[in-house]
Amino acid sequence: MNAATLQLGLFLAVSTVVWGQSASSWPEKPVPSTSERVAILEDKRIKESSGLIQGRRDPSIFWTVNDSGGEPCVFAIDHSGKTRAKVRVREAANFDWEDLTLGKDDQGSPALFIGDIGDNFQMRPTIQVYQIPEPGIVATGKPVAETESPASHIWRANYPDGKHNAESLLIHPQTNRLYILTKSEDGKSALYAFPQPLQEKVSMPLEKIADLSFPTLIRPGKRPHDNCMATAACFSPDGGRLVVATYSSLYEWKLAKDQPLTVALKQTPTRIEPQLVPQVEGVCYDADSQTLWFTSERLPTPLFRVTR
Repeated sequence: MNAATLQLGLFLAVSTVVWGQSASSWPEKPVPSTSERVAILEDKRIKESSGLIQGRRDPSIFWTVNDSGGEPCVFAIDHSGKTRAKVRVREAANFDWEDLTLGKDDQGSPALFIGDIGDNFQMRPTIQVYQIPEPGIVATGKPVAETESPASHIWRANYPDGKHNAESLLIHPQTNRLYILTKSEDGKSALYAFPQPLQEKVSMPLEKIADLSFPTLIRPGKRPHDNCMATAACFSPDGGRLVVATYSSLYEWKLAKDQPLTVALKQTPTRIEPQLVPQVEGVCYDADSQTLWFTSERLPTPLFRVTR
């Protein structure tokens, strides 16, 4: 999402209903938390970090991607802000990469899923997700040469109810089911699921799982409707939590074991207030399923840790 798009529209009041609750009933007061800037990314090529996920082969690193127009590459960064790998995704183009997540391939090995799902002008008949094996990591202290992934799987999909913009791609750690959360300036979002198993060479119809409506919020340094726009999302590694980032807040739902998402998302989420940064578009959990990490678009690119 570029800065010009973020300026679209006038102030939009949110009056829609979220599973029987008005958006205004969502919590304004955040739960106690601490945001700590752990690093500034040294690699100036990562100037629009638009997704973040902790590595599975090596949990000491994170994977990130640049937003639309960037190279079709994924970057591995560590806690010190150093780049550990740059991997070009074979046979891929970055039309509007907005997020990435980690799941499993058919053999149960870690796989990266990269969401080419942005559609600011709602004109794309299909969106696509690239799947590659999670790459190995270059040793610490070594020069980072660009490598190339094996041939990617390309999963194409379409919404059942028209075109949507989206910046959130997530995969459930137990079911390995892939989801997209849409984004709009008026706060109206929806969670859609990919069919299982995934099918290549066709455009798969997505299944609508839940409607959400994020509220406006007055926060110094942000516009009220910055809080309406869902910019990133992630399940915790244990499957017990779901976090959604906006430009002003982090919203978190607790997910009981075997509880359908349609039921879990009827609950009022807790609100976490991260440190103000220009444009949060990447968020993920640590291995403990409680600590959160986030990045922001625009240089210098920060890496933040949120503890509660």
